[in-house]
Amino acid sequence: MAPSIRLITLSILFLSPIFSLGFSPESPTDRHILVLVDDLAIKSSHSIFFKTLTDRGFDLDFKLAHDPKLALQRYGQYLYDGLILFAPSVDNLGGSLDLSAILDFVDSGHDLILAADTTTSDLIRDIAADCGVDFDEDLGALVIDHTSYAVSKTDSDHTLIVSDDVIDSKVILGEKKLEFSFQAPVLFRGIAHSLNPANSLVLKVLSASPSAYSANPKADLSSPPALIGSSISLVSVVQARNNARVLISGSLDLFSNKFFKSPVKKFGSSVEHAKSGNEQFVSELSKWVFHERGHLKAVNVQHQKVGETFEPAMYRITDHLEYSVEIYEWTGKDWKPYIADDVQVQFYMMSPYVLKTLSHDNQGLYSVSFQVPDVYGVFQFKIEYQRVGYTSLSLSKQIPVRPFRHNEYERFIKAAYPYYGGAFSMMTGFFIFGLFFLYHK
Repeated sequence: MAPSIRLITLSILFLSPIFSLGFSPESPTDRHILVLVDDLAIKSSHSIFFKTLTDRGFDLDFKLAHDPKLALQRYGQYLYDGLILFAPSVDNLGGSLDLSAILDFVDSGHDLILAADTTTSDLIRDIAADCGVDFDEDLGALVIDHTSYAVSKTDSDHTLIVSDDVIDSKVILGEKKLEFSFQAPVLFRGIAHSLNPANSLVLKVLSASPSAYSANPKADLSSPPALIGSSISLVSVVQARNNARVLISGSLDLFSNKFFKSPVKKFGSSVEHAKSGNEQFVSELSKWVFHERGHLKAVNVQHQKVGETFEPAMYRITDHLEYSVEIYEWTGKDWKPYIADDVQVQFYMMSPYVLKTLSHDNQGLYSVSFQVPDVYGVFQFKIEYQRVGYTSLSLSKQIPVRPFRHNEYERFIKAAYPYYGGAFSMMTGFFIFGLFFLYHK
């Protein structure tokens, strides 16, 4: 029994450095990534994409998706910070991995990149559906576009399409946003998906053109396609309420060396680009998914009476107070001040009694001053900050508010002047009536 205990102890000590690589508030970028593939040849056919990750400091662990020793966690601790699932055809994952294990991984705050193609299994479809993305139910369907396709000698069915319809978000696609008027568009060959309207957390990052539709290129159309035009999403992202991020692509080829290096000439255009925009698009998007961009933190939340420096245990009604917080954004290497003009604080009890926009000093410090309402009870300072592409901030700090004590009221209260006047007028009237009654015959 004792040797077994020692063995377990040594195993935990050996694995503790691996566990320490997990998500940290001070360094939120994912570092240890599990890459699941259904064929190890993907490691070489998609090597440029994987190299962009390793060059940025990521540790990639490649495994076959049906490996019987697969596990995402051990001793209650997750072994990986993120998961790349490049195994669209796999029906069952190996080891302890299944649909619920993948979803629990995301629910615990970890990130996921998922790619599909025409061989996509029910398992991959179910994972995507739980993230708010529905792939075309026609198993043989591809995205077809007869006007926005890439000129190719081998593609006669117009399934190799080009798209420049990207989301207008610098935080998701970077400060140097893709300018397709000067750079090549993205090459795409894969299946279409739509967004679940009941899920407000999923966003289209790359959309098809209005002339695109989803159908089987080898079969005649007997009925109108279910997915058409700009409603077709080619690449989508999800940011969960726990700030986990998910990228779902309908094309595994989107990440391939072939598409990265392939020259692009759009039908009807005289311009031929030496290489596609896939590498830049995927690289910038992966930075967002793995929290190298758009990750916020709030520190040094403080409040005090105006002119004081210490935080009181409670406030009195009508007190004047100051509230401040520092907000920073992670750049992938360090924290920089986050600058925005739409951060608001609520002074809240059942509903907001005060709602103020915070001003900033361009160094990440946000502050505001206001007067406590003339209502006593248990209040909260609340910040609920949610912006597209940024992790959400949810700050709450409770503070009681008391009424005036009996010796804190003014000697004469202005609001009571009518009552004072009524009392003195009554006494004066009684005095005049007494004189009249006593001396008038």
